[in-house]
Amino acid sequence: MSSLLQVRVTGILIEEERILLVKQSVSSERGWSLPGGRVEQGETLGEAMVREMEEETGLITKVTKLLYLCDKPDSSPSLLHITFLLERLEGEIRLPTNEFDLNPIGDVVMVPIADLANHGFSEKFMTIVQRGFPESGSYQGLKRNIGL
Repeated sequence: MSSLLQVRVTGILIEEERILLVKQSVSSERGWSLPGGRVEQGETLGEAMVREMEEETGLITKVTKLLYLCDKPDSSPSLLHITFLLERLEGEIRLPTNEFDLNPIGDVVMVPIADLANHGFSEKFMTIVQRGFPESGSYQGLKRNIGL
């Protein structure tokens, strides 16, 4: 039997007013996403986030803050979506091998926060980032409530 709930972590890394994005098909409207992925059995949320960041971007990071906890109950399985703020510890941005990935990453770039809308992100999400994540550390209900 498959799990009724999948837990996914997403990381936000901001340096010099730029945010780290990966080029990956999210929906028909959006071809860029925040790095992240599924939490695997036996991992803590933080361990999963650090692993996903390294796999997808080549960067060694640490979690500095819990930003938002959201639901996406209309997906199958239902999704618990946890967004963290990250800090780079070391490493240089590089493309992943995509060896086992069904949705490969085509690019990894630091984008000016003001350009998020040009990369398919909602104005709502861009405003949240620009305002320094108001209400961070809270449950936000549906994922779309944070513009994702």
